[in-house]
Amino acid sequence: MSTANVTKENWWALVSGGVATLIFGVAAVFWPGITLLVLLYLFSAYALISGVVNISAGLSTLGQAESWFLPVALGAFELGVGVYLLRHTAVKFATFIILIGFVLIIHGIVEAVGAYYNVRATAKVQALSYLSGVGALVAGIVILFVAKQSQGVDFVWILGLYGIGVGTMQIAALAEKK
Repeated sequence: MSTANVTKENWWALVSGGVATLIFGVAAVFWPGITLLVLLYLFSAYALISGVVNISAGLSTLGQAESWFLPVALGAFELGVGVYLLRHTAVKFATFIILIGFVLIIHGIVEAVGAYYNVRATAKVQALSYLSGVGALVAGIVILFVAKQSQGVDFVWILGLYGIGVGTMQIAALAEKK
């Protein structure tokens, strides 16, 4: 969820995205023996929720923010990945890792760029948005280049720690926005 583009009027978007990310992270960390199918469903749900939230947050700032199209494009990509994973539940582990890695990398880039261009946000919200973006970017890169060689638990832990860290930052940004 692009925290930089959320306004006071659509604070619910930040809460929804943060809670979805946090729940996904907690489930991954405290349930490390999770099967691939359950993880696929959890990530699909996260991608669908995040996609809807990003699209609505981006469209709600149409005309107010110069970078309104970034969360809309990210949301469309996340929706596409979520739908693809739900329709192809027999996806190979390597394909699943690549999709998650790209979602996180693109999410991180959009979040960091959105934070940079959102001059209306407070310095604290910009910093949280930027950190959230960097966290997603790093998690995506680590998943693509490190977790591919490990089979399972390392991959789930990386996802879980990402979810807990970024979800917490998104919810913390809400306190600053309200």
